[in-house]
Amino acid sequence: MSSCSVCFKPIGYVRTVFSDDEVRSAWPHGVEGFVEVLEEFVEGLKGLEGFSHIVIVAYLHRVPEEARRTLKAKPRRLTRFGFKLDELPEVGVFALDSPHRPNPIATTIAELVRIEGNKLYVKGLDLYNETPVLDIRPYTPDRVVDPGKLRLAEWYRELYEKAKKLGLQSI
Repeated sequence: MSSCSVCFKPIGYVRTVFSDDEVRSAWPHGVEGFVEVLEEFVEGLKGLEGFSHIVIVAYLHRVPEEARRTLKAKPRRLTRFGFKLDELPEVGVFALDSPHRPNPIATTIAELVRIEGNKLYVKGLDLYNETPVLDIRPYTPDRVVDPGKLRLAEWYRELYEKAKKLGLQSI
């Protein structure tokens, strides 16, 4: 097995006036803000105007080194919806949307409100202020999974059904 180091240069940064706690508590609707694209990458925005949503790929720079060794966890964010921690299953981090993972990279879909120069104003951000952005892509119909073909793991399906009984729209 070979050892490889991968380096990325941010193309921009998330900017929002909301604190980390406010961003965390705004899930699943997110907050407003913008992505400030570095000047050297502004040409790459050509043609992005007109799309309603974008996919933002980001580096979760605030995840501590010890959290990057996490391989199993519980879906803790569900405790905000009334689930008790002891009723949540422990699963691998690749089955979760947890920031604690070997490579703390995030993908998020945000509504693109407008573009002004090098600033992409968005709604629905779940990223902290100053989060480095690695890539931006348009959210297009080919990214949408046909609901009839979508499958969920049994543990997730059980929690989803319980959430619906509690009157929750999503988990």
